[in-house]
Amino acid sequence: MKALLIIDVQNDFMPAGALAVPEGDQVVPVINRLQEKFELVIATQDWHPAGHASFAKSHAGKMEFEKIELDGIEQVLWPEHCVQNSEGAAFHKDLETSKIEAIFRKGTDLKIDSYSGFYDNAHLKSTGLAGYLKEKGVEEIYFSGLAAEFCVFFSIQDALQEGFSALLIEDATRALNPLEFEKAKKSILANGGKIITSEKISKN
Repeated sequence: MKALLIIDVQNDFMPAGALAVPEGDQVVPVINRLQEKFELVIATQDWHPAGHASFAKSHAGKMEFEKIELDGIEQVLWPEHCVQNSEGAAFHKDLETSKIEAIFRKGTDLKIDSYSGFYDNAHLKSTGLAGYLKEKGVEEIYFSGLAAEFCVFFSIQDALQEGFSALLIEDATRALNPLEFEKAKKSILANGGKIITSEKISKN
């Protein structure tokens, strides 16, 4: 069985959002069309408590996009984004949500960031996504959403580690930094993942 995983298609990652991904809104119509081709559609949401440790404003004297070490892990300091129950954390208004069977929220621990939809960045806490997909009999996961070289990439890496086939739908994602996305794509392929376009996906 195959599943479509929609990563963090939230207002704060859109062009007018707090942590804007260039052309992030352009993934929405692609993802809406893709949902028709999948029996199972799952989504993730960045869902940070106020004052999250990944926010630059939580660290006196630090700047946005500066890197620090946080409990032994390199951490990019982000603009405040996707705070729980805020408008920025909500899905884009045009995202079709009626087919989404379950939503897995991540980044909920105040002290550690979580790029992947499967685990936090230290791999200490699971979201339960892997177990859910395995219980459903999913073998192939097709990835879409934002941002390509962060939450989408790390989710793909964890999916491969969990034994799933992982396919990135390239036209259904956008990156903060195109050069970093090129590195991420090479890593995906090197680790056994695949990169395709939405037109290659047939309904079955």
